[in-house]
Amino acid sequence: MKTEGKNAVLELLKTDKTVDKILMERGAEGSLGRIFSMARQKNIRVQFVSRSVLDRESVSKRHQGVIAFTTDFVYSDLYDLTGKAESLIVLCDGIEDVHNLGSILRVAECAGADGVVIPSVRGATVNESVIRISAGAAEHIKVAKVPSLNHAVEELQKLGYWVYALEAGGENIYEEKFSGKVALVVGGEDSGVKRLTKEKCDKTLSIPLFGKVNSLNASVALGIGVYEVVRARIKT
Repeated sequence: MKTEGKNAVLELLKTDKTVDKILMERGAEGSLGRIFSMARQKNIRVQFVSRSVLDRESVSKRHQGVIAFTTDFVYSDLYDLTGKAESLIVLCDGIEDVHNLGSILRVAECAGADGVVIPSVRGATVNESVIRISAGAAEHIKVAKVPSLNHAVEELQKLGYWVYALEAGGENIYEEKFSGKVALVVGGEDSGVKRLTKEKCDKTLSIPLFGKVNSLNASVALGIGVYEVVRARIKT
């Protein structure tokens, strides 16, 4: 797997993940000096190559002069995300756009979430594009891939989580008093949270809209949701 871009590679080097090698643009040692220094400290092989080589290796075509090569992304088990008394978990119900998934990982990590759950089918997976868009957050947050999102909801409920669907037609999110273990389900770009998944959730919460557009981007909606949980916990 390739991690591209300055921020993404820097965040990768802060973790314990195994980096096989780093390709760095020849002549860019100054602007990429911190990456080079960290790689040297960790005994990671650095190859200086021409920009044309980086362009050829790049998936995103936005490598910023550096590409790190690692083993494939390692997913966590669902139960690796649980355990804390005030846990916060995000579930993605059919998020297919890599830009949305990358943004969701970034938002979840910034809010201190314990992990993100994605389905093994009908949804984006963590690839080079998602890692780049997450601005390195994918290197720090746990991601569990599950065969059935509905089963994951049921398992979290057994562990004491209150599971909320973020979807139109629900109760006002600003009136909810979040406490204990919380899981937020965010739906796909077109269909939202699926009917059966929503029925399995403990409650549906909605974000008030006052404009002429009737929906928010999935990652934006999640950002509002997770920070409402954060705000409620800070108040208490």
